[in-house]
Amino acid sequence: MITENGISKTLIHLHVNGETQEAVVRSADTLLYTLREELGLTGTKRSCGDGDCGACTVLVNGEPTHSCLSLAIEAVNQPITTIEGLLNSPMQKMFVEKWAIQCGYCTPGFIVNCHALVNKHPDAEDEVIEEWLQSNICRCTGYQEIQDAVKAVLKAGNASLNE
Repeated sequence: MITENGISKTLIHLHVNGETQEAVVRSADTLLYTLREELGLTGTKRSCGDGDCGACTVLVNGEPTHSCLSLAIEAVNQPITTIEGLLNSPMQKMFVEKWAIQCGYCTPGFIVNCHALVNKHPDAEDEVIEEWLQSNICRCTGYQEIQDAVKAVLKAGNASLNE
């Protein structure tokens, strides 16, 4: 336990994008805050703060997680994947190719979520894709381009994407 300016903090180790990172956190610090402010991984976006929009989606143990609702201390000893860990992934490349990136604010959360989708459902049909995408909000693309990107990754046989 560390005390800074009368505030108790704890040194934790997080396994982010294949590397162990140290962070000093308060018990109430969210994973989103810790990733962005303590570790400098700003690709994960802060938006609604209520878990409604999905812009803050990261993978914790391979599961899509709204990092604005998760405490950093709950993620200790679990593999965490952020958008920075998926640079140049087939999903990211297909989002660009299929124009699934308009303003780009929701894009990191969508790419992370869709990465998990193709890992968990390599034979996903339209209904599964549409249901899966409900945890993220996009105000620009209308979702068709995002669905097209997912389908293209599935069709290309890139369904077993490792984190």
